[in-house]
Amino acid sequence: MEWRYKMILCCGEALIDMLPRETTQGEQAFAPYAGGAVFNTAIALGRLGAAPGFFCGLSQDLFGELLVETLAASDVSTDLAPRPDLPTTLAFVKLENGQATYTFYDKDTALTSLRAGALPAIGDDVRAMFFGGISLAEGPSAEAFEALLTREAASRVTMIDPNIRPSFIKDRDAYVARIRRMMALSDVVKLSDEDLAWLEGADDLEAMAKAILARGTKLVLITQGAEGATGFTASGAVFVPSEKVTVVDTVGAGDTFNAGVLYALQEAGLLTKEAIAGIGEAEIKAALSMGARCAAVTVSRAGANPPRLSEL
Repeated sequence: MEWRYKMILCCGEALIDMLPRETTQGEQAFAPYAGGAVFNTAIALGRLGAAPGFFCGLSQDLFGELLVETLAASDVSTDLAPRPDLPTTLAFVKLENGQATYTFYDKDTALTSLRAGALPAIGDDVRAMFFGGISLAEGPSAEAFEALLTREAASRVTMIDPNIRPSFIKDRDAYVARIRRMMALSDVVKLSDEDLAWLEGADDLEAMAKAILARGTKLVLITQGAEGATGFTASGAVFVPSEKVTVVDTVGAGDTFNAGVLYALQEAGLLTKEAIAGIGEAEIKAALSMGARCAAVTVSRAGANPPRLSEL
């Protein structure tokens, strides 16, 4: 069946997390790790066997090569990603009492180099597109991702997870307006309960999800951490509990959940505009369950380390 071999194109940030470490000589140092929310989703999809693609500016520097090599190791195509002669975005992490704070170096980098007037043509080999992360926070590159979604949403399934990080948002009103425009055009919207409250205000979960559906979205997925996840459509709601595991950390959990959902929809032949518009309760439950299974593996081990299909 040809639909199984259509690509899911993940559109959003790839960067290097510089994590604090101690050398064997006891010196303080930073170690580079490939990361980014949308990058993590692409990796997770690749490990499940979905043959995804990744779209973002990827530098030609040594860190850009690390990102490309890491994607390739999980069978993620970077054929559509531009390779500008600009540095890679670096995020230096400082840990205090177990809490992480970040210092970003992202001025004039490959990540911020995208422009709405220089977007690639998207071929028929792309069945669905996923957007999200801090790449949507501000600037010309955020406008470029919105322009890409706006251009493509009418002809292929689109999914968005804003993965809101308030510390990156300098103009809340402009950001909320952009995210609401993008969600209204997207077939599938995924938000954590915290992101939903930040975006829609202090109302009950169902009312806020219905507000998003009323603007045009067909399926709204809300995750509630250890409690589980709920899928809302115009005709009802489906809840799936989280898998019970010993949590090491939650890094990449939501990103992996997104991949599990998309993979399940792909395998069920549901990545068409018509199928998502008419999706049923059993199909939503299967997608949420796959997302929960994938996320459970990720939280059971350190860092954003999504499972391969054989591990589920």
